[in-house]
Amino acid sequence: MSSGNALQDLADRIVAQAKPGEQVEAYVSRGGETSIRIYEGEVEHFVSAQSESVGIRVIKDGRTGYAYAGTLDESVLSEVFAEARDNVQFGSVDEWAGLAEPDGVAKVPQELWNEELAHFPTAEKIAIAKELEKLTLATDSRIRIDDANYDDAYGETAFATTSGIRAHGRENGCYVSVGTLADDGDETQTGFGFSVGRTPTEFNLGRAAREAADRATRLLGATKPQSKRTTIVLDPYVTAQFLRVLSGSFSGENVQKGRSFFAERLGESVANPLVTLIDDPTNPLAYSATDIDGEGLAARRNVLIENGVLKQFLHSSYSARRGQTRSTGSAVRTGGTPGVSCLAMQLVPGTGTQEELIAQVSDGVLIQMVQGLHSGVNPISGDFSTGASGLLITNGQVGAPIREFTIASTLQRMLQDVVAIGGDVDWLPMSANGMSLVINDVTMSGA
Repeated sequence: MSSGNALQDLADRIVAQAKPGEQVEAYVSRGGETSIRIYEGEVEHFVSAQSESVGIRVIKDGRTGYAYAGTLDESVLSEVFAEARDNVQFGSVDEWAGLAEPDGVAKVPQELWNEELAHFPTAEKIAIAKELEKLTLATDSRIRIDDANYDDAYGETAFATTSGIRAHGRENGCYVSVGTLADDGDETQTGFGFSVGRTPTEFNLGRAAREAADRATRLLGATKPQSKRTTIVLDPYVTAQFLRVLSGSFSGENVQKGRSFFAERLGESVANPLVTLIDDPTNPLAYSATDIDGEGLAARRNVLIENGVLKQFLHSSYSARRGQTRSTGSAVRTGGTPGVSCLAMQLVPGTGTQEELIAQVSDGVLIQMVQGLHSGVNPISGDFSTGASGLLITNGQVGAPIREFTIASTLQRMLQDVVAIGGDVDWLPMSANGMSLVINDVTMSGA
């Protein structure tokens, strides 16, 4: 029996023990990760870890009980089920409580599991991280390495419910990253670079090395700029971070709780017509691609904003029942029980390179890095303020480096003030893609 079939069989056997009047969900998983850090040609840190778990949810008379164990040992499963049943009595009555039900949406066939990665030798993983460090050091004499890293992960999950869901999925992926320090004798600046893939043979180590060196060396000699309102050009990595900040505002659960600035705005223009934003975990290029959501329903492509118009919110089965709509296959496991989240956000790209976009900016800033982004954004009001560093843009040319300033606006205004989207798509080890993004009329606070 394959590993996947074994997990599904286990979930099925748990659910088969349901008593009359009980709704039961079994969620079983197995996964692992490798993390390698290289410093000065030697292994500084190495972790290879495996984990497995089972979560059982029991719903009866509107009350929910949940229990979890970090093992799939048969001797523990009955105890977990008994604990979930016992916890029902402590739950509050919730008229919307219930399990997801099959909705007829088929899984999109994807190649999310790579056998080459699953059997890739540890020695070669270490060699890749060492080579990344070596390549990065060779880019510029001013560069030192903070760390060079190789990371991979795999996961398998299986669901079974008394409502008729049976689903199994598995995926794996890997990435390398390098952190740099540029030193010219007077100051030190930091940089980073990434490369992702389903298998290590897909890595572009040279590009990751060059980006890490460029990000650090470009900021040498940076000064604090004068305050003004200006146009900003977000680097692809910063755009991905920006999208992730937006993600919670599309959660139907957050909308229902009054925690989204998009509430009551369905069908309205919320962004420049250039903006089409989707959540598409069925795109295998996305590092967080998957074929099932956190309740075992098929993952699917959901259009959030189309040509500037807010089209829909994302839902789990619970938030969908509460909002009298349908699940969008967007459930995630948070603390064991399902929540709602974007799975793989993607801004539909334009066609220009970053250089072509910058050439259209007479007075602006290329934002290379941001600090404190999540703490500087209010998801309810949309207020946006974050520390940043980057390069001045004058008459379409990148110029002097600047640091120790903040950029501020509101998320509502920033979406409306988008004036160009790059075609330089970057797939990063996170739940959003990146590309250059030009936004007008942002306040830069410096000296």
